[in-house]
Amino acid sequence: MTTLVQQAETVRQVAIAGNPNCGKSTIFNALTGMRQKVGNYPGVTVEKKTGRFFGSHGETMSLLDLPGSYSLQVRSPDEAVARDVLLGRLPDTPRPDVIIAVVDASNLERNLYLVAQLLDLQLPVVVALNMVDLAEQNGCVIDVAALREKLGVPVIPMIATKGVGFIELKQALSCDPLPKPAVCVPMPEVIETEARALAEKLDISSDIAFPEALLLLALHDRALAELAHEREIIDATLAAQRRIRDVDLDPMSAQVDARYAWIQKVCHAAVSKPGDHSVSISDRIDGVLTHRFLGWAAFLGAMALMFFCIFTVAQYPMDWLDGACTGLANWVGSKLPASDLRSLLTDGAIAGVGRVVVFLPQILILYFFLGVLEDSGYMARAAFIMDRLMSRVGLHGKSFIPLLSSFACAIPGVMATRTIENRKDRLVTILVAPLMSCSARLPVYALMIAVLIPAANALQKAGIMLCMYLLGIIAAFVMAWLFKRTLLKSETPMLLLELPPYRMPSLQTVALRMWERSGIFLRRAGTVILALSILLWALATYPKPSDPNASPADALAHSIAGKMGHALEPAIRPLGFDWKIGIGLIGSFAAREVFVSTMSIVYNVESSDKENIEPLRDTMRNELRADGRQVFTPLVCIGLMVFYVLAMQCISTVAVVRRETNSWTWPLFQIGYMTALAWLGAFAVFQGGRLLGFQ
Repeated sequence: MTTLVQQAETVRQVAIAGNPNCGKSTIFNALTGMRQKVGNYPGVTVEKKTGRFFGSHGETMSLLDLPGSYSLQVRSPDEAVARDVLLGRLPDTPRPDVIIAVVDASNLERNLYLVAQLLDLQLPVVVALNMVDLAEQNGCVIDVAALREKLGVPVIPMIATKGVGFIELKQALSCDPLPKPAVCVPMPEVIETEARALAEKLDISSDIAFPEALLLLALHDRALAELAHEREIIDATLAAQRRIRDVDLDPMSAQVDARYAWIQKVCHAAVSKPGDHSVSISDRIDGVLTHRFLGWAAFLGAMALMFFCIFTVAQYPMDWLDGACTGLANWVGSKLPASDLRSLLTDGAIAGVGRVVVFLPQILILYFFLGVLEDSGYMARAAFIMDRLMSRVGLHGKSFIPLLSSFACAIPGVMATRTIENRKDRLVTILVAPLMSCSARLPVYALMIAVLIPAANALQKAGIMLCMYLLGIIAAFVMAWLFKRTLLKSETPMLLLELPPYRMPSLQTVALRMWERSGIFLRRAGTVILALSILLWALATYPKPSDPNASPADALAHSIAGKMGHALEPAIRPLGFDWKIGIGLIGSFAAREVFVSTMSIVYNVESSDKENIEPLRDTMRNELRADGRQVFTPLVCIGLMVFYVLAMQCISTVAVVRRETNSWTWPLFQIGYMTALAWLGAFAVFQGGRLLGFQ
């Protein structure tokens, strides 16, 4: 026991920091592999990603992936967490023993600004000089030895996507003891004097007092007033800022100028740039992908290809999963006599979970495409071309990245809004993000398309699916325009966005992201969806009618679920929905994909040897109303899809919005306006279609 405790105490705490798009996540994933976990920093909603790896001598190291930051002068919640961890402000997170500063070699000057601030922290720093291959392709030659001498810390040239440099990186991290930086950035004399005087007044460790004082001096009056520091410290900071201005220096810009002057000297000594200014391959590609018209064509083409693959490539593994679920249900049914227990297992648990799990391949393909788009550098280009449209609704391209992430899941999309500096713009993006069709809607769309067009080919399915996604995008933009002119009125921000270099996506990073999402989906299927399937089976089964010869329809109407559906029916009858659809709507408020399993339970669809969705599809197509009319007409099928595009049916997203906004006001408002929007959309489809003569 003593040995284990000592070993745990000697684990080296490593933090990995760097600018966005510098390859930080690729290095983190390559070092930790499957030994990583994702959580949240207590008290804030910023994602905390940690993992473990082994040093060059076999010793265990704990690695913390800090949010991407351009500077320790923060502009967003993500950057604030990175700063607080490095300064040891978070009591639950130990201050790191060493920092891996990931630097994009092809954008060295900009990336070194954060390194310049990290050197002030008096923590051991190892610079991971990533993407040296891209720098060389651009004709930029970096003298690593000269750079190491100028920075005063180890510099490891790396190509993270190809696994180059990891052995040397681990060797540098395994040094004992780890040397502290031998260089710090010189500041103007008055800045140095005032910062050291202010540092002596701070009741914190001496090694972080000076960088803390520099950060305080760079804050404006309003930001200082919001700090938790004692009034004495705030007054001392304001007095120091006045003395600095008395010598015609700005407390913030003077520090920025000093750091960039030092960076220019470092680059002059260590970097040789090409003499000619020929157009690079990246610039040529950007000429197409960011073109006013060709850029849109490329973006829509990529989206269409993604949806086409969702309905073709995914079909084979979906068939395998169908067969496995059917085989399991048949095997369980053959081992048990006819009873409520057999019905619970086959019609409730296996049917409910199986008809949702079968869509896992489609969801993984969606995450694969989004991962490739992000890792290749195209995601930022998509945000750039979308800025032309976003600006018309009062937002900028940065808001599009969270919205695009919401195609996979609204939860990471909402969390990604932390990179948006303006609070009102962040709130608007949060409010409209769930309108983007997430992966949980895929099972609903797939089922309703099958009911609408039983013999639809892949192109037809992809076309209808693309229409649903476009509807969500249009709705999001319209509501953003409305919110920016009413509840959250503010000026349209200017887009300042870095276009990262194009690079080959890291298959390991994409695969790990797919693994994480599949794990979340399967855990949800094995817990939330399983529990809801069993609950819905019970609600649809009990109480049983007194007549033992009652038909399945009469038994369902007599059950608790039937009574709930009948109670909701007056509100949804104008949409063309009946009480059985109402049961599905109630169940899917917990999770949208539950609608599929709810329908299979409501319609008592038995397992068969056919493809899993076919029995349910055929049952729904043959369902008739009391007057003999078909329930699932084309208008009802389209109206249901429109309802699911616009409705807020995800408890998990509601909880995340509550955390992000720190209030119940906004999530409740979001539920209200999206439910009203969904009702109006389905109403317009059904009633408008009938006026035009459709059924």
